[in-house]
Amino acid sequence: MVEKLQAFGDIVLSKQVLQALSEMGFEEPSPIQKEALPLALEGQDIIGQAQTGTGKTAAFGIPMVEKVNPKFQAVQAIVVTPTRELAVQVSEEIAKIGKYRHIKLLPIYGGQSIDRQIRALRYGAQVVVGTPGRVIDHLNRGTLKLQYVKTVVLDEADEMLDMGFIDDVETILKAVPVEERQISLYSATMPLEIKKLANTYMKNPQIITVSRDELTVPLIEQFFYETRDKVKVDALCRIIDSEEIGQAIIFCRTKRGADELVAALDARGYYASALHGDLSQQQRDRVMKKFRDGKTELLVATDVAARGLDIDKVTHVINFDVPQDPESYVHRIGRTGRAGRKGQAMTLITPREYRQLRLIEQLIQTRIRRRELPSLSDISEHQTENMRNQLIKLMKSNRLGTYRSIVNGLLDDYDSIDVAAAALKFAIEGPNTEGRDNEVDHSEGDMVFGNTGATPGMIRLFMSIGRLQQIRPQDIIRWIADESGIPGNIIGTINIYDRFTFVEVPEEHASRVLNCMHQNMIKGRKVSVEPAKAR
Repeated sequence: MVEKLQAFGDIVLSKQVLQALSEMGFEEPSPIQKEALPLALEGQDIIGQAQTGTGKTAAFGIPMVEKVNPKFQAVQAIVVTPTRELAVQVSEEIAKIGKYRHIKLLPIYGGQSIDRQIRALRYGAQVVVGTPGRVIDHLNRGTLKLQYVKTVVLDEADEMLDMGFIDDVETILKAVPVEERQISLYSATMPLEIKKLANTYMKNPQIITVSRDELTVPLIEQFFYETRDKVKVDALCRIIDSEEIGQAIIFCRTKRGADELVAALDARGYYASALHGDLSQQQRDRVMKKFRDGKTELLVATDVAARGLDIDKVTHVINFDVPQDPESYVHRIGRTGRAGRKGQAMTLITPREYRQLRLIEQLIQTRIRRRELPSLSDISEHQTENMRNQLIKLMKSNRLGTYRSIVNGLLDDYDSIDVAAAALKFAIEGPNTEGRDNEVDHSEGDMVFGNTGATPGMIRLFMSIGRLQQIRPQDIIRWIADESGIPGNIIGTINIYDRFTFVEVPEEHASRVLNCMHQNMIKGRKVSVEPAKAR
């Protein structure tokens, strides 16, 4: 296992760290790791001009873990980050690197109980990763002592400057003894104030710069698809259905756009969650935990909300909206292709956005290839092939003993092909599939809705009309009541988005509502109504 890490070349690391890196999927160092690791291990101060996606966390995390003494129960290293999210992510990555050296880490940030942090500090932490305000708070209370700290990292220093934390950073640096102190400063840009900070507190720092063309990881395949605004969501769904997506981050320009897209994907049966600036820290943590645990396959994010995200297993980045700033494209696609893995970056563009695409290509000095949107037959073929591969994998596992006896009992009376087909249908559709092979019978009372994501006793319907057509909840209630004859006061939750609406109606009236409403006219527009898909 450890032998795979010889790509780290002449850099001597402990067996424990090598084992941890191997388990994390590291195969070779990124450009900044090649340069920073030897210098950091020698104790040199470092200024790294590098952006998210370059592997800088491991560049300062590996030497930090190597230098910390796991038997000495005192804070020996501190990482200062601008945001809570980044503090948690950096802490998690360093914890993984230090897994077999048994290093104790503690993230400290605002929004979390300070009493809990005080108890954790009392029990002993060797590495602290924190935001400036909360670190200062603990210093003032005397609950965090830095007299034994020898390693200091300032991560995303320019962000801390922009957020007004530079004085707090200086206060923290003054609390760390100068003797044997090693400072690493990482920043995407180098404004004058950051240079002054470095000149004041750092000793002969070695400067490492990762150029822009190195930011685009070579293992990332890049494509674009041309589409139109009206069918953009359908185009996205076709791409998702035709790809082997483990986990994907989908980028939108606006918070509202992210929420709308999650609702549209939700209606079509995909597991998606939004990540943007309007979420509370608790909501962000919940969304990120679900995504990291694999309970959400699609994370729909804005650029600001996704800053600092570091998730190893993202296989695809999809730009639902082309970024306004070409540099944002580089940051976005850097979320995949991590730790030596392959990744794919896909961008949906409309005809008027070709100019923006060309600006991106000029920046990254790479031609982004065009792909045709997959057809319905392509998707069907892909799904069939995927199902076939899964069946072959199951048969090769040779763990079919119980099921063999069931099949053997059926083969005396039924054709083997029919038995296999019925088993497959049962696995995919479940036992109650009568009448589903063809179109659903829309005669009232015979319709089988299944799970539409509604509250118990209700059916959730999708309507192809929304806020852009100046539709209001009272319009929906009046329309359903007038056309279907059901009382308006029994209609349930109504969610109106820009281009579509969800409405819940009682299950016993759902067939009648659907029959009366589908392809009917509202505000001079023919509206499609159909059962919503499960959330």
